Amino acid sequence: MVLGLALARGPAQAQSVPPVLPAPVEAALAQAQVPREALAVEVVPVGGGAPRLSHQAQVPMNPASLMKLVTTYAALDLLGPAYTWTTPVYAEGAVADGVLQGTLYLQGQGDPKLVVERLWLLLRRVQQLGVREIRGDIVLDGSAFELPPGDPGAFDEEPWRPYNVLPDALLINYKSIALGFVPDPARARAWVTVEPPLHGFAVDPWVPLDFTAECADWRALLKAELGDPARLRLRGAYPARCGENQWAIAHADPRGYNAQAVLGLWRSLGGQLSGTVREGRVPEGLKPLVASTSPALAEVVRDINKFSNNVMARQLFLTLGRERRGQGDLASSRAVVQDWLRTRLGVPDAAVVLDNGAGLSRQARASAAVFTRLLQAAWADPVMPELMASLPVLGRDGTLRRSRTEPGRAHLKTGSLRDVAGLAGYVLGDSGQRYSFVAIVNHPRAAAARPALEALVQWALRDRAEGPAPGSAGPGRGGQ
Repeated sequence: MVLGLALARGPAQAQSVPPVLPAPVEAALAQAQVPREALAVEVVPVGGGAPRLSHQAQVPMNPASLMKLVTTYAALDLLGPAYTWTTPVYAEGAVADGVLQGTLYLQGQGDPKLVVERLWLLLRRVQQLGVREIRGDIVLDGSAFELPPGDPGAFDEEPWRPYNVLPDALLINYKSIALGFVPDPARARAWVTVEPPLHGFAVDPWVPLDFTAECADWRALLKAELGDPARLRLRGAYPARCGENQWAIAHADPRGYNAQAVLGLWRSLGGQLSGTVREGRVPEGLKPLVASTSPALAEVVRDINKFSNNVMARQLFLTLGRERRGQGDLASSRAVVQDWLRTRLGVPDAAVVLDNGAGLSRQARASAAVFTRLLQAAWADPVMPELMASLPVLGRDGTLRRSRTEPGRAHLKTGSLRDVAGLAGYVLGDSGQRYSFVAIVNHPRAAAARPALEALVQWALRDRAEGPAPGSAGPGRGGQ
């Protein structure tokens, strides 16, 4: 065992744990052809007490996106829910009659949510302050993070998936494009829109409508050619039954994306540029002309956990290293979070392998017992409302919006990778007792074992016959 006594429970408590999994869970695992040894689970009343269920809770598992709970809770605790990121703009040179005789600098400081609307407003403010033409260059400074070159397709050979976008101190619009499809039945075509307006990037303005195709796999029916950074072609058709739709795609040239986005937006606002958009650093001594401030961390954490946003989680993870150790690199961030786990939760360093802090990893490891300890500590923490509100609500929103289990009765982070399925968060039982809930499957057939996880949630909800655990506390259903 990796964790040892630091996360183990006393003999008296251990004897009270049911020796077998609930029958519906066993049946679902058998149906999925997944052995019970592939499942780790722990259900404990919030506030402490004997576990209702603990099975292989000490075994290190790949948690997939459950790792985001570690990163987001650590950030809320260390940085505070009101923490924000700033993206300043600097002007070097004289400004007269709307013309900057010199260079404009955009300095990234790790903002995970510098979306196209906020960049548009930032550039518009630059123009409102008197800079409409730049007789020089626009320089993009991403030096706040120190990262080696990476391949966004290295994880699963699907670089066009937005979840594979790599972090960047100047992360503009998640380095993705949003294609919009608007059917026009009278012309038998669907109009195609694209945001943001990338300079030097073209997309077919329309595709034929298919009046017979089903909508289930509409992206594949488009037959998109995604590998050209200058043009995206659509060789197929769009099903008329789909109505209006959007498709987010990571850009084929992530290194050049920022320059294309900045120049495209600058010119769409009527701005002129005689030079180029390039990478560089802000010179010492310049004072900001204007700056964009991100939403508060509490809102960012909500986006990360509700929708399991990998690149935002990685931005936040690197921000922890930059803020607490002065360096925005993975080694610093891992050291910060490991130290927090050890001093704040009593979790030894060997118990968790953080990797990139987002869970998009084959190396990340943590046990169900680690997540139980985290969830129990969070329940008694001042930042509990922000963390809990960031979790998908069963059957209502986020990655659990399609769940058929009783809506609103649980706040659970999901975790999904090839060979991994997991849930972790809080479940409200029929008795009014709330529980920390952790369940992780590591197996080649993990996806087929999701009904077993749903059965575990259902079992956790049905606690009326047992009643609240002795000495435990939790709000009733009216407090949800």
